[in-house]
Amino acid sequence: MSPKTFKLVFIGIILVGIANGVYLSIMKLSNNSSMCIKGLGDCWTVNSSVYSQILGIPVAVLGTLAFITLLVLTLLDGRTPFFSDYGIYFIFGVSLVGTSYSAYLTYLELEIIRAICPFCVLSAISMLTLFIMSTYRLVKTQAEINP
Repeated sequence: MSPKTFKLVFIGIILVGIANGVYLSIMKLSNNSSMCIKGLGDCWTVNSSVYSQILGIPVAVLGTLAFITLLVLTLLDGRTPFFSDYGIYFIFGVSLVGTSYSAYLTYLELEIIRAICPFCVLSAISMLTLFIMSTYRLVKTQAEINP
């Protein structure tokens, strides 16, 4: 895959994450259970649990901010000397933290809340995919720098 195609796919996955996060944020902030897809998981149980907020901030809003951060970093990557040198590391770091937190939230869904939110699963898969892609890019770049 060419670097340009790789970047476009990466941005596409980020946009899926942003759209999903905005949807979940609206659902949480409007307290609208009808936005859940009936018969597909138990989104409302997850979204109304005590784990759906941190210090009063919906986790969906935090996830959306993480995806927006990745979008900004991806768009800045290669545009200035600083982001040409360090952008790949910031992208890797944000996707690592996002994936780690998504894994924790998935654990909570499965073991504590005992309900699955399909939108949360989409968010976790999107972040995991971005992490895998950023890891691949980081390893490839390091191999090119240090053959």
